[in-house]
Amino acid sequence: MAKVLLLLMATLACLPAVAFAHTDTQSPDEMAGVDIDEHLGAALPLDAQFVDENGTAVKLGDYFGAKPVILNLDYFQCQSLCSLVLSGMVKGLREIEYVPGKDFEIVTVSFDPRDTLAMALQRKQTYLSEYGVPQAAEGWHFLTGTQDSIAKLTSAVGFNYKWVPDKKEFAHVAAIYVITPSGKISRYLYGVAFEPQTLRFALLEAGQGKLGKTLDHLVLYCFQYDALSGRYAPVAMNIMRLGGLLTLIVLLIILLPVWLGSRRRRRRQAGAAEPKR
Repeated sequence: MAKVLLLLMATLACLPAVAFAHTDTQSPDEMAGVDIDEHLGAALPLDAQFVDENGTAVKLGDYFGAKPVILNLDYFQCQSLCSLVLSGMVKGLREIEYVPGKDFEIVTVSFDPRDTLAMALQRKQTYLSEYGVPQAAEGWHFLTGTQDSIAKLTSAVGFNYKWVPDKKEFAHVAAIYVITPSGKISRYLYGVAFEPQTLRFALLEAGQGKLGKTLDHLVLYCFQYDALSGRYAPVAMNIMRLGGLLTLIVLLIILLPVWLGSRRRRRRQAGAAEPKR
């Protein structure tokens, strides 16, 4: 009966999500050549070397192996678009049950080699305070690095950006990247607002069965990522299959006791009809 309830809850949970929209503040000339070339399934340069907010030399691969990872590319002097992306991510993550460090990792990498250790530490303190989940401190990492290491990472994810001299800032696209435990790109999520359901499903998908409970995976079975809307949309065929399976199980639960009872009665009747010796 417990499994039936799980299946029923999963079927009822297969409802449409709400899409988000985002517009850039830069002019068309400033945004020329600024985009993201999606490399779904591509491997990140896990040997790329960086420095974390505590001044410890690390490799990107240090954060992979067991859990899915949310990667975002930031520059720590940015107080506009980068801040909006981080705040939007934090807002969405606060609404899901998964916790950085326990269930997944967050790796925020500066793509400006001029950013310093002090900036990284300040950035971390700011957004941990906004997040309001103390355990997240162990699972959210802010990295700085050389131009060579930065170029390896931005090239791997297809992140194209440029410096705008007049504004003294970088022009770039707002996005975060969901990565598998083995370091392969699973999903690109765009904008400055991230629905909790989208974040949850993206982490489940990237986790490759290592994250979430049975019910989570049953619900995910009903959804497929729609790149046009930037969200997970219901898959009618999968919902029908799950509904059909649920119907079959319910029928078995109802009819099996009836069939077994009828069989026992026939046996008793046959035994009573046998002549005594």
